[in-house]
Amino acid sequence: MKFAFQIYETSPDKMDSLMLGDLLRAVNINPSLERMKAFGIGKKAGEKTFNTDECLKIYSELKKEVKDMGCYEDFIECLKLYDKAENGKMLLGELQHSLLSLGEKLSDDQVEKLFDDCMGEENDEGEIDYVPFLQAMCEVQPAAST
Repeated sequence: MKFAFQIYETSPDKMDSLMLGDLLRAVNINPSLERMKAFGIGKKAGEKTFNTDECLKIYSELKKEVKDMGCYEDFIECLKLYDKAENGKMLLGELQHSLLSLGEKLSDDQVEKLFDDCMGEENDEGEIDYVPFLQAMCEVQPAAST
């Protein structure tokens, strides 16, 4: 965490509060926007900063909560609900709609970036293979074939 902080710090032992989410995601902690607001992140750049000790305290608190967050296997089970033919495929439009409208909603730009980074090819029926998508999104290595 200290090493990651050094990457994001804007001046010695100071990091803009708007970088807190990037810092935490860099160390595999993915807090919600509501949780981030609870830590007092600023609304615009330069409004508030955090020092190393403050970030370590936030990290420690969130690390305790990680067990309550969804994992790769949970996401697979969720997307299976959209896999009507039980063939490992779902409609790209359904995934996009879910990301834009359910839970902590993503913006159009965030969904587009996510799809650019993680999405495979869509077939003629508008379906995608959701397991490779989730593997790329969660940085999980594909299971070895037996």
